[in-house]
Amino acid sequence: MLRTLTLLCLSLGTAQAKAAPSEANIRNFGAIGDGKADDTAAIQKAVDSGLGDIRLPKGDYRITQSIVIDLDKLGFTSIHGNGVATIIMDGPGPALKFVGTHFKSADPEGFEAKVWQQQRMPLVDGLGILGRHPKSVGIEAVGTMQLTITRVHIRQALHGIHLRENNRNVIISDCHIYENRGIGIYYDDVNLHQSNITACHISYNHGGGIVSRAGNVRNIHITGCDIESNMSPEAPATANVLIDCSNSPYGTGEVAITGCTIQHNHLSPDSANIRILSRSNKTNPSTIVREGNVTITGNVLSDVMVNIHLKDCRSVAITGNTLWKGYQHNLLIEGCSNVVVGPNCFDRNPRYGPHDGPVAHNSLIVRNSEDCTLTGLHISNALNAPAALLIENCRRMNITNCTILDYDNVGLLLKNLSHSRVSDCLIRDDRPDAKSTPLKIIGGKDNMIIDNALGLGNSDN
Repeated sequence: MLRTLTLLCLSLGTAQAKAAPSEANIRNFGAIGDGKADDTAAIQKAVDSGLGDIRLPKGDYRITQSIVIDLDKLGFTSIHGNGVATIIMDGPGPALKFVGTHFKSADPEGFEAKVWQQQRMPLVDGLGILGRHPKSVGIEAVGTMQLTITRVHIRQALHGIHLRENNRNVIISDCHIYENRGIGIYYDDVNLHQSNITACHISYNHGGGIVSRAGNVRNIHITGCDIESNMSPEAPATANVLIDCSNSPYGTGEVAITGCTIQHNHLSPDSANIRILSRSNKTNPSTIVREGNVTITGNVLSDVMVNIHLKDCRSVAITGNTLWKGYQHNLLIEGCSNVVVGPNCFDRNPRYGPHDGPVAHNSLIVRNSEDCTLTGLHISNALNAPAALLIENCRRMNITNCTILDYDNVGLLLKNLSHSRVSDCLIRDDRPDAKSTPLKIIGGKDNMIIDNALGLGNSDN
């Protein structure tokens, strides 16, 4: 009798557990997952159930409309695929659209209670998203607080992750954003402070890898990522990391790009690994407002037209990077101020020589800039360029302790430089039959040029 009662209680407990599940398995809401049936209604029903913990078992879940996660209505929501589920987006728009109500800053005093009580930290984890419509998008977020996207794979969409209007404290980590028609991670005229992108592969997105346009964006941290070939010969010019502050009164600033491999490809027009266009102030375009406060440190960069391109920036530190195969320039700085370029290796490694030969110029140019320091640069084998390092129309430049070796034409070309110092540099071309000039000065005034070691050929000059 006791055994019978025990079994009856266990049976009732099991039935109650089935009646009140703690998670929403989308199969329980009618999803098929065969890649053919339209599972849109089933997945939306699971999301709308309010259970919050949405689980996708192994399968291919075809949808034709966006799954909208209305956080204010539904409360805390997470979507899990455990690495075995794929959403196939067969319609326009985002496969997953997260909508919150937070359109303020991250100041704790500015939050409505419901943000913490219902909306904080929406999560997507372990999910594949495949775009099968020309206007499909992977994940879109508007008005969210602490959006967290981890271990997600997005492929063949228009954009991978699309951040719009207002978001705060976004984390994107351990993701593969690969072969999309547009942009991998897109800060689209968004008001977004505090975002971290770490340990991601972002590759072969034709409109750019990580792109910020217009908006009011601060505190982007890009760390430990592999970012490659996010451009196409058939697409407009872009970059693996592109920050474009034009058409905005605020722009993008306070950026750290550290410990990444950022490469490819020089076949795309005007391609760049890192390009920052920092003139903002849409209300008065004639006024130069240089955005900046950027650190570019410890990266490996190669195989584009320009490895690092800064235009109208202020307060940028570039140090500890290795750069090669800049087919036009390894470094191009235009209209900037307060830029510090510290020890970096600008080289032409013979291991890569058969692929680029003398075609990659590898030159450095600083033009129309002021109040900058270049120190400890190692520049080797800049070929078929007017100079290995050209400083043009600049003032208050401090150029010290640089090594410039085995270049064509001129090692260091100073053109219309004023109120500057050039000292303690080693500039030599010791190639057989070298005919280059170590240092050439055109125009300029009030400069101190002292204690430089200049040489040509295999002589003791």
